[in-house]
Amino acid sequence: MTDPTHKPRPPARRDFRFFHRLRVRWVEVDMQQIVFNGHYLMYADTAVADYWRALGLPYEEAMHQLGGDLYVKKASVEYHASARMDDRLDVGMRCARIGTSSMVFACGIFRGDQLLVTVDLVYVFADPATQTSRPVPPALRAVIEGYEAGEPMVQVRTGTWAELGEPAADLRTRVFVQEQGIPAEEEWDAADATALHAVAFNRLGQPVGTGRLLQHAPGVARIGRMAVHEVLRGSGVGRDILQALMAAAQARGDREVMLHAQRSAEAFYAAMGFVPRGEPFDEVGIPHVEMACPLPRPC
Repeated sequence: MTDPTHKPRPPARRDFRFFHRLRVRWVEVDMQQIVFNGHYLMYADTAVADYWRALGLPYEEAMHQLGGDLYVKKASVEYHASARMDDRLDVGMRCARIGTSSMVFACGIFRGDQLLVTVDLVYVFADPATQTSRPVPPALRAVIEGYEAGEPMVQVRTGTWAELGEPAADLRTRVFVQEQGIPAEEEWDAADATALHAVAFNRLGQPVGTGRLLQHAPGVARIGRMAVHEVLRGSGVGRDILQALMAAAQARGDREVMLHAQRSAEAFYAAMGFVPRGEPFDEVGIPHVEMACPLPRPC
């Protein structure tokens, strides 16, 4: 017989694979100098958006492909302790249950190891036009269950332009031509025909990142045309593509890999072992710097 007085154990950090980190801002505290209670729901909602990134899903495009959208049915909050101005918080998020047409997300908001707030969010998968519920698509169920089980969310494929040109071109057009304003005629060149291309696909089969590998000189590889879907930047897709291309360069015997990095991405390449070389310069009207990394890559 179930004890009606028994309460489930409050969540601990070890219960979550995914965390979103944030810092409490001045605008979020009340007259008591603690976080206003309604902001914890905002923290949870922000973490849910980042959770989809961890799944490798550009949310709007993924839901369009799945033929529905998610709507909040219920939100409940339990307060254990207060967060204060400038606290660094880790918002743990996991999908606790997937039903026929609904899913429950459990959230724990932590300061260090201390649990401050728990939030439960119930979503319903529904037709966007009528907002009537639909069964959760098997593909979405598989993505979420795979993530919670620790499986990778993105697969990088390498191949020729004939094999990967269509998804690579779509991403490069989106990022370089439409977003950055590079003239289309400057984006495409004859090197695509001889390059090794890498494209990252999520578990719905959507392309989310690309890059290419050229032979710059004997023993020297050149990586270029690195582009990641804007929604998934910072999620590790660019790192996966870069690692795949560097591994291919090393496998063919190259001793160094170089690239022209946009200055805004310099820190990303530096974290992967690349070092600036020479003076900055403009390329297609965008500040760049040449960077290089020896192969095998230093630990």
